[in-house]
Amino acid sequence: MGTVPKKAKVYYLNHGPNVAKEKEFVAKMIELYCRRKHRQGHLCKECRDLLNYAHKRLSLCPFGERKGACSNCHIRCYKPEYRDKIKAVMRYSGKWMLLFHPVYSIKHLLRKVSE
Repeated sequence: MGTVPKKAKVYYLNHGPNVAKEKEFVAKMIELYCRRKHRQGHLCKECRDLLNYAHKRLSLCPFGERKGACSNCHIRCYKPEYRDKIKAVMRYSGKWMLLFHPVYSIKHLLRKVSE
């Protein structure tokens, strides 16, 4: 009497242009945060870990190319410790993005408003 093996979940990675733009934007925010808060010329280990985690979450987002802003999403795919870290990054970097990366900021705001 053998047991029936469970089927493994299949995850499809998102590589479309919208997800790529989100990855690029979150990378800019984390780089800005690390450069100004941790005062290093490159990403520190903690920020590099957060960037890798954020990119992984975006790649595995169930909404794929139709995804909206993560802050408006009802699915909480970030682990609590990473959610707190990314919130701190966004809270700090958000106000500086207009100054350091105005084009990215305006495009991001327009995408967020159009949802």
